[in-house]
Amino acid sequence: MTYGKLLREQIAEPGTTPLIGVYDMYSASIAAKHYDGMFVSGFGFAASHYGLPDIGFIAWPDMVAFVQRLRGAFPQHHLLVDIDDGYVDAEVACHVVEGLERIGASGVILEDQKRPRRCGHADGKQVLPLEEYLEKLERVLASRRDLVVVARTDATDEHDILHRAERLAATDADVVLVDGVRSVEWIERIREVVGKKPLLFNQIAGGKSPRLSLSELSELAVDVAIYSTPCLFAAHAAMDSALAALRAADGRLPQVDPTSGVGVKVSTSLLELNIARERRQPEGVVV
Repeated sequence: MTYGKLLREQIAEPGTTPLIGVYDMYSASIAAKHYDGMFVSGFGFAASHYGLPDIGFIAWPDMVAFVQRLRGAFPQHHLLVDIDDGYVDAEVACHVVEGLERIGASGVILEDQKRPRRCGHADGKQVLPLEEYLEKLERVLASRRDLVVVARTDATDEHDILHRAERLAATDADVVLVDGVRSVEWIERIREVVGKKPLLFNQIAGGKSPRLSLSELSELAVDVAIYSTPCLFAAHAAMDSALAALRAADGRLPQVDPTSGVGVKVSTSLLELNIARERRQPEGVVV
């Protein structure tokens, strides 16, 4: 059994599999309490690791090192990794995919954007010629052993969206993602052209796609939902609020509520779980 096969089996189960976007080890520690699957978001990683927008700054060794730390702390969780455009070059993309599979990633998402790339819900996206992307995708598929590969298109032209989705579904990719889908009607149209191929939907607060529950997505026959930034945006709001309150209080820290507040004891207890002996690799998993 491999991590790829475990995720593939989860996706095949009835309903929509949620994968929660994490941006550092602390956010992952909190997400692990609530969900059994994580999405290593490029948006979140670019923001947290570099303090930069998601427009192509990520260096692949940094991403691989982060996933390695995640797998060490969370051996039981699914880890789907955003590798953008494969870091431009197909040879690099294959090298990264092989490395991620060796360290225990469950799957990767490979997009068809051309540089300069953009967040999937931003304006101004451009896509590679389809045949050029398909060649890169096929090389990635040939380089993986059992890793789940999500083929993603960022096409915005209506005809091109459906054409690319259909072509991606005809490959050996495990899942298809059309990013920035703007309506339920378009989810239904994409579902129709990809046939029985598993379909992934990307939700991001303030993005272009409708806000849908897992029950609604399940009714639309969506197999996977990634939530790119709930941890990042929640942290942004909470930190901004806490520091504004600290400034208003002349630097006096608030009293920690012993039942629901977060202080040094609660934080340390959370992090101690990441080195607990009982958190072991799933039995029989081969990486």
